[in-house]
Amino acid sequence: MMRVLVIGASRGLGLEFARQYRQAGDHVVATARSDDALARLRGLGCEAWPLDLLDAASVAALGWRLDGQRFDAVIFNAGVYGPRTQGLETPTQDDFDAVMRTNVLGPMRVLPQLEPVLAQDAKLMVLSSMMGSIGQRSTSTGWLYRASKAALNSVLRDVALALGPRGITCVAVHPGWVRTDMGGAHASLAPEDSVARLRQLLARLRPEDNGHFLHYDGTPIAW
Repeated sequence: MMRVLVIGASRGLGLEFARQYRQAGDHVVATARSDDALARLRGLGCEAWPLDLLDAASVAALGWRLDGQRFDAVIFNAGVYGPRTQGLETPTQDDFDAVMRTNVLGPMRVLPQLEPVLAQDAKLMVLSSMMGSIGQRSTSTGWLYRASKAALNSVLRDVALALGPRGITCVAVHPGWVRTDMGGAHASLAPEDSVARLRQLLARLRPEDNGHFLHYDGTPIAW
């Protein structure tokens, strides 16, 4: 039985990760913001902790909850899309702050707290997006979201450099175009299919994969 931590499990992929790992018999600790989401997670048999990435006190409280824990796998799923722009539309200050604080500052606050609670040979998966790739970019749609995911990829690389010497494998992944609130009803993948593939990917990760940016099928993505 693995001990799994899912950061951002209110709905969508995070909730599906929690459901599938529990169904597999693993011990799951999952975070969410709302009482309703926490109740859903407890209904699945998860240990559910409140966490709001935009609230510094909430993030700080995560630290003492983590004390004494050990995890074999961590999935960092929390994130927002922001404005649905098509071109070079300047974001408002509020939109910029909400997206960057959630998608970049949030992981920069949380991931350092995980260092002492990761088991030897643990695996850490950050849900990024192909939209964050600079090398494969061909459109400027959603440029604020793209900028935030490119920054998240940079954060992941630094985390991988710091934790890799301990045998911990850290990767950024693109989950595919998934039918969630963010992906929309016309997306090509069901959440359960995306998560099943990502769980398979996580299970076969090796130390030589540390610091990589991968498609859900394991194909490398250009930074």
